[in-house]
Amino acid sequence: MSRVGRPPKPTEVKRALGNPGKRALPNQNEIVALPAITDTPEATRPLGSHGKQFWDRVWQMGSSWISSNTDYEAMLMTAEMIDERWNLRVKVMTDGQARDRRALRDLDRAIQSQLSLLGLTPADRSRLGVAEVKKMSKLAELRSMRNE
Repeated sequence: MSRVGRPPKPTEVKRALGNPGKRALPNQNEIVALPAITDTPEATRPLGSHGKQFWDRVWQMGSSWISSNTDYEAMLMTAEMIDERWNLRVKVMTDGQARDRRALRDLDRAIQSQLSLLGLTPADRSRLGVAEVKKMSKLAELRSMRNE
């Protein structure tokens, strides 16, 4: 299902602005963590080199919120789309057919949707309650340096 309107503002931006909407923000101490993935699961279908790189990188990076039980098929489909995109992009770069370019843009949108579903954008991670980017103030940075 596609989202209508502007994408949601990440929680860390709301906190930095002083919560202008005055809506309740998730408590930073109540972030739910899934059991961490220790080993990258094996793909049950063959992946090309780019899909395999994506597969390995995301399982390592997203191990705190991506579940090998519930997100496995979505991850596999996304990795396959990454391989397909690479092949289609090479075709577009050599042939330059308009229908191939359109197919590439459609595939880009599908990949972006999958990445969003997997929580691989800052706004989606924030909505899942698994990540908040915090910029360290200059004062906090100086205190940190002094304590070290």
